[in-house]
Amino acid sequence: MKYTALVVFIFFRLFLSFLFPASIYAQNKSVSTAVSIQIEDESVKDGNIITSTPKGYVLTTKSYDSNMYGVYTQSPSIFLQNTDDPKAKPVTTSGKAYVLVSSINGNIKKNDLITTSTTPGVGQKASDNGMVLGTALQDYNSSDKKATGKILIAINPHFNSTFSGTRTNLVEILNNVADPSMLTQLTTLRYITAALIAVIAFGIGFVYFGRVSARGVEALGRNPLASRIIQFNLVLNLILMIAVILVGLTIGYLILVL
Repeated sequence: MKYTALVVFIFFRLFLSFLFPASIYAQNKSVSTAVSIQIEDESVKDGNIITSTPKGYVLTTKSYDSNMYGVYTQSPSIFLQNTDDPKAKPVTTSGKAYVLVSSINGNIKKNDLITTSTTPGVGQKASDNGMVLGTALQDYNSSDKKATGKILIAINPHFNSTFSGTRTNLVEILNNVADPSMLTQLTTLRYITAALIAVIAFGIGFVYFGRVSARGVEALGRNPLASRIIQFNLVLNLILMIAVILVGLTIGYLILVL
């Protein structure tokens, strides 16, 4: 009798889903699986972004946090709860969830990439290469950059390198080197490697062309009649120098974007 009632309930639910699909699924657009995580911040709110630190899981407090873990959500579709830890809270690392965001880096449009910000636990629009939380599925507009609101986001923490305008300075690189995250250290290594290749390419090009130029001038003094051949060789070596520099810059660029 119990199994008969269960079958009738499932059949009735499926029947309603075919008749009113929008009314059933529109009630909760958040579709995610959460796991039990003990969050150290007692002020954590629904939709806050969580990061992993040596001291435990806390609210994110910096932009493009390379250690971002997921989002605290009070209404996940599935919650794999650890009953042995009553202080643990549901945190989702994939799926769709409502996240607290602000317009500190501009208004958010649908399909914009979302990353962390300096506001604890609050996301912002991503405009530089770095770690992102996911993709916005809704718009968020506010003239007050201190205000926050919730929008639905497709959660998928990953490193993004699609932006062409990368702004990185020495202070940022040094800060990344101090970051314990392996991903951030690899990113820093990419920048350093690209810079070294570019410097080496310039160095080889200028040193080689400088020596060739000195020899060319010396040859002109010894044999003025061969000036055209010597000038041709100088121009050819100049072209080779430019080619070496361009190849070095291209390799450095590919290291950054791939």
